[in-house]
Amino acid sequence: MRPPDLVNALQCLLFVGEEPLSAQRAAELLQVRPEAVAELISKLQRKLKGHGLHVVHLAGGYALATLPDYAEYVQALLEPDPQRLSKQALEVLAIVAYRQPITRPHIDALRGVNSSGVINSLIEKDLLRITGRAQAPGRPFLLVTTAYFLSAFGLSDLDDLPRLELPLPAAQSGTAELSEDETGEQAEADQSAPEDEAQSEAEDESAY
Repeated sequence: MRPPDLVNALQCLLFVGEEPLSAQRAAELLQVRPEAVAELISKLQRKLKGHGLHVVHLAGGYALATLPDYAEYVQALLEPDPQRLSKQALEVLAIVAYRQPITRPHIDALRGVNSSGVINSLIEKDLLRITGRAQAPGRPFLLVTTAYFLSAFGLSDLDDLPRLELPLPAAQSGTAELSEDETGEQAEADQSAPEDEAQSEAEDESAY
């Protein structure tokens, strides 16, 4: 029996994967050395030349994506009424992306308003996550961006962010692992923020 074509096998893995496939995981599934994956990716790229798809490197892995020339057709099918992040959400994301890990009080101080509603919404959308606690009074939670954030904005890693000089505070230090109980406590604390401020932020937030 003829052995399966590994390039075709890789294409199938990328097609069914819901998240970018790392080189290490691809090597395990294809039963090849990790260094052989790059060559398989190159061969797949050449195979797809002239078609509507190509391989992209996102969030530390590989994925199949639509060529820009055909993106509008796919968008018309999947997002007939596309909704975008609000100005408030983009503002919070920018602050976290460039100065992570960062606490909510620091974000509030920079924006001049309570950011609970926006932050909770971004966590629900898997664009932000809690990574630990700051070694500061009250030990506030530290926020960072997620792998989905990188994928959603077409970034391979945080080094791909545009170089900006922002007047933001230095990144926080002293993270600690969180238990499920601590995460639950923070969620309850966020919900207990003044209703008028949190609600106004949540109303401004549009679905991603």
